[in-house]
Order: sequence, then structure tokens, then C-alpha cells
Amino acid sequence: MKVQSNPRILMCRPEHFGVVYAINPWMDPSEWERDVRKLAAASHSQWMALRKTLRDLGARIELVPPVAGVPDLVFTANAAVVMDRKALLARFRHPQRRAEENHLAAAFQSLRARGIIDEIVTLPDDVTLEGAGDCVFDRARNLFWLGYGPRSDAAAANTVKDVFGLDVVPLELVDPRFYHMDTALSALPRGEIMYVPQAFSAEGRAAIAAHVPASQRIGIAEDDAVQLCANAVSIGDTLVMSACSDYLSAQLAERGYRVVTTPLTSFLRSGGSAFCLTLRLDLTSAQSASQSAPKMRDAIAGRR
Repeated sequence: MKVQSNPRILMCRPEHFGVVYAINPWMDPSEWERDVRKLAAASHSQWMALRKTLRDLGARIELVPPVAGVPDLVFTANAAVVMDRKALLARFRHPQRRAEENHLAAAFQSLRARGIIDEIVTLPDDVTLEGAGDCVFDRARNLFWLGYGPRSDAAAANTVKDVFGLDVVPLELVDPRFYHMDTALSALPRGEIMYVPQAFSAEGRAAIAAHVPASQRIGIAEDDAVQLCANAVSIGDTLVMSACSDYLSAQLAERGYRVVTTPLTSFLRSGGSAFCLTLRLDLTSAQSASQSAPKMRDAIAGRR
């Protein structure tokens, strides 16, 4: 399967990032406060290293302006679900993160004005969905894996299906450490699913097995799971993550992937890693690709 490269990715500088409240088991404001200057400096250098790594791999980076008092704005994966140049804006579960919503809406209006996306959609008032953090696109199967329970509603699956016209597989998240889908599951470009089995309910594991053959399921062991190895950014055949054991790296290499690590320990203190710090703006569904092919052929024919 041909994999996508040269992606367009949305990020936000960590100018105001910090662990100042606790809404998941990773977050300890008192620990952050004890060494705030060192940790803040580390978060900046680690973010810069991640951006450089992605750019070196061919990514085009767009930026959301950082805002004082909104520390988790840096986790742009939670901003929206973006597919076929359409953005479904997030709605957050916790009040601490709801301050992000207006800033993100403005950022997407700017992206639309620049022609990077075409359409912005909002969720129904009674539905919570924390963006691509809980709605991971599986290009090989042309569907979304949607995590629900800690942060997003199961009912969001219906909205995502209606907005994008794609199948959605809801999976219940049951381990509080893996509170978003992107901390527990990564859909790899060649069709494998890299996931943390214990993060899901028995029904969720059964749903994964029903859609993904055993040969394409890569279970992540505990030592890699707590490094948030599932929270990887895929660019072509390269997987970018904060850390990875030799065992998992060898498994991935056997399947044709190259692992690149760039430490993101400051962001792990907030329960985030590489995928959390990025949002793909250029994903296309199989339907969109098939519709655009005739248009491209017609355009080429018209120039002859």
C-alpha cells in the first residue's frame, strides 16, 4: 500500500504550556511547580526538536497562536477532526480545556481564509468529542476508530459518520492512563494497528479483532505503553515517537517501518506525546481520492 508523505500538520508553540491542573493520572501540578523553569525550558526545546524532526521528514507546519492561560492549547490533535478539507471542531469534557474552543475556532477560520480547509462544522450542543485525539483515522480501512468514555461521547460516532460519510468504530476506553484514543491506538500506514490491549473494554478488543486480522495487530507491552508509544506520528514509513523499546522497534522494522525517537518527557507529564502535539490537515478519504482522480485526468487532458 502506498503511504502518504509530505503532510500538512497543525502545531502550537508551548509558550504557555505547563501542568497547572490535573484532569488525568499523568498530571501533577505540584511536581511541575517544584521545577517550573527547568520543565518549561525543556518543553520548549523538546517541542522545537519534534518540529524539526517532522520538517526534516517533509512535513509542512502550520501554527496556532499560543495564548496565555490556555496551557493545553499545545495539544493540537484535540482541536478538531479534519478530513477531506473539512474540520469538525472539538468540544471538551473538562472546563479547564473549554477555554481552548474559541481560540481554535478562530485558528480554523484563519486556515479557511488561507484556503487550507474548505469547511468548518460544529458538534451538536449535547455531544462531546475531543478532536482527533479520540477519532483516529485508519487510511487502510477508510474508517475512524473513535474512543469514548473518559473524554468523548459514544454518540459522537454518529456525528462523525454524518459529517464525513465514513464508517466509525466506537471503542470504550477503560484505563484512565489512556484517556484518549491516540494514547492507546495508532493506525499504521500499511494496515497494522499498534495498540494497548488493556486500554479497551472486552467489547472494544473484540471490535478491533473483528476489523483487524491477528497478523496486523501489534500489541504494545506495558513498558512501551507508559511511554505513550501508541501516540506516534506517521510520515511515510517513518514513525515518530518520544521513546521506543528495542523489542517494539524491531517488530516495526520487520514490517517495513523506521522508528525515530525525539524525547517528549515534559509533555508526558501532561499525558501527551508526539501525536497529541500534531494535527493532520491534509487527510483524504478513499471516496475523495477516487472523486479527484477523474478531475485530475480531465485537467491533464485539457492541457494537451
